[in-house]
Amino acid sequence: MPRLLDTIDHPRDVHTLDADQLAQLARELREALVASVSQTGGHLSSNLGTVELTIALHSVFDSPHDKIVWDTGHQAYGHKMLTGRLKQLGTIRQQNGISGFLMRQESEHDQFGAGHASTSISAAVGMAVARDLRHEDHAVIAILGDGALTGGLAYEAINNAGQLQTPLIVVLNDNAMSISPNVGAIARMLERVRTHPRYNAAKGDVESLLHRMPLGDTALEAAKRFKKSVKEMVLVNMFWEELGFTYLGPIDGHDIPRLQEALRHARQVRGPVLVHLLSTKGKGYDPAEADNEKLHSISPSGSKKALAPNYDAVFGDTLVSIAEHDPKVVAITAGMCGGTGLTPFSKRFPERFFDVGIAEAHAVTFAAGLATQGIRPVVAIYSTFLQRAYDQIIHDVCAQNLHVVFAIDRAGLVGNDGRTHQGLFDIGYLRLIPQMVLMAPKDENELRHMLYTALLHDGPIALRYPRGAGYGVKMDEPLSPIPIGKGEILRHGNDAALLALGSTVMPCMEAAAQLASHGIETTVVNARFAKPLDEEILTELARQFTQVFTVEEHVLAGGFGSAVAEALEHIGMPHVAVHRLGVPDRFIDHATQSQQRDALGLDATAIAEAVRVRLPYPRHVSAGGA
Repeated sequence: MPRLLDTIDHPRDVHTLDADQLAQLARELREALVASVSQTGGHLSSNLGTVELTIALHSVFDSPHDKIVWDTGHQAYGHKMLTGRLKQLGTIRQQNGISGFLMRQESEHDQFGAGHASTSISAAVGMAVARDLRHEDHAVIAILGDGALTGGLAYEAINNAGQLQTPLIVVLNDNAMSISPNVGAIARMLERVRTHPRYNAAKGDVESLLHRMPLGDTALEAAKRFKKSVKEMVLVNMFWEELGFTYLGPIDGHDIPRLQEALRHARQVRGPVLVHLLSTKGKGYDPAEADNEKLHSISPSGSKKALAPNYDAVFGDTLVSIAEHDPKVVAITAGMCGGTGLTPFSKRFPERFFDVGIAEAHAVTFAAGLATQGIRPVVAIYSTFLQRAYDQIIHDVCAQNLHVVFAIDRAGLVGNDGRTHQGLFDIGYLRLIPQMVLMAPKDENELRHMLYTALLHDGPIALRYPRGAGYGVKMDEPLSPIPIGKGEILRHGNDAALLALGSTVMPCMEAAAQLASHGIETTVVNARFAKPLDEEILTELARQFTQVFTVEEHVLAGGFGSAVAEALEHIGMPHVAVHRLGVPDRFIDHATQSQQRDALGLDATAIAEAVRVRLPYPRHVSAGGA
């Protein structure tokens, strides 16, 4: 018997289904999600929790005429399946496949592409105002999780929407989770709504009373006032209604008829509406419900276990080791405790661990405040998310020369998360800031020593390191500081010079070995620092070579290679030609990290060939073979 899901070619097809068919569609969506994501990898728990919501949205609204805006997008796989991409689900997050997030270029039903949280309400407010300016008539719906409410951008948008009072529906999918369990006062407020028996019992009593009472205006108004007073009794005041939103809820997020009723009601309100639904992350799949943090995102089946530890694990373990001897060391993250490797620290030093939620800007200024009092804060944030705190890095940390350590995880190419998550801009946006020091390790052992160095430094300092596993090098020597701004020459040669930073050092060493097998001897430098650069080594290279090659896993514009060219001009060596190998001026889409490096010419063989073809004298064999 064919699946009902296979008959859905357009979301309008969902409009014709009855209640039993919608329930069947929910079961089939879940089964398809588990079967497909288990093979391809991707976000599982978050998508299982939004199955009924996705069906209700597409049964009530008419996409793309009505604008459905998903926050982040990692809970919208079901949306993709109901909007013509079911057959492509097996390609999700793979090279040339569909994205794991929403992309306007991918479908007319993807109204706004986002890989960072807390954006949906702002975008939806913009769409609603555009609708009003064009005198159009359609609904605009923003869907966000309660985790997104820890981000300040959401409140800026809520404040604006409450002021404008244009029709707008905000669906709050409340599952008490973002990636890690939610934190903060907002989470506590929502928990009271979620669990308070008096509120839920009273709400049911009021609804029953409204159905039984005569329909006179006075009685109806009295009942409404009574309902409002019950809510205020539990919550002190209704947060949303005070901000200009009509509040509907809480509603069972897995009850399709109730969801449809609430969404239809919300559509009739002439102003902003908050539909608060309660859901279970990982719903319908026992392993995901039991551990929805672990199964928030999963690796493809058959993925090989790394033989070396991940960089984030080495970072976390090293920080614990340092903190054992330094009570001033604290750790800060923005809703990514597990992802940044800080779980061991949070368990060992709970009083010195701070998860501020999805609030990167606050994390940085909070760290600045700690630093003014002699505390040594380590702010661990992915490169792509640290972009959201740029003003705070400049204004609150660097302008005051405060000792804040930035541990920049997932710097460089990140693989299947794609263009919104690539850590390809941090060198450019950090090295231009006065007072900032920026370094990158060649391997996981050097990461240990760099973290130790960063905590000894007096001033702002950043440490960028890649996603994934290290090289399995020995890590048993005592921690020791690295002189600030000092690189190291790993290999000497007379034909060419390779200056590498961070994750490109080992590929450059391999490229040098390939070149040597064909009679080309190269000097390889582990720069270690993007700022300050080692001018002594640069001067030495400039005296020996007329051409040097820089290699970085970063955009070329304003990156490490640009810094080297600027430094050579500054020290009076402008005659040296700098050939920069890195990421071109475009966004890099999802694929594996190795596929991305291969496509961008950042693997060892491509680096060797780039050197060979630019040498000023002919070679009779290629670097790639005899």
